Amino acid sequence: MTVTEEITTLLHRNFGVEPAEVRSEASLHELGMDSLALEELRVLLEERLDIDLEDVQLTSRETVGQLATAVDEKTAR
Repeated sequence: MTVTEEITTLLHRNFGVEPAEVRSEASLHELGMDSLALEELRVLLEERLDIDLEDVQLTSRETVGQLATAVDEKTAR
């Protein structure tokens, strides 16, 4: 499963975001993610992929593509 697929799955299962809405250019704000939801998503990604995203700046202005790139960089290490 790709990082984008993992993100899509987590957004759908945990936050009710329809998979069709999860596009690379979609901002996390457009998907209804507030600061609390972003922190929950961060923890879910860390646990699921066994990575540390503590140093990743994650705001609702970021896009799904930007998040996927940041996660990809962490999984490559």
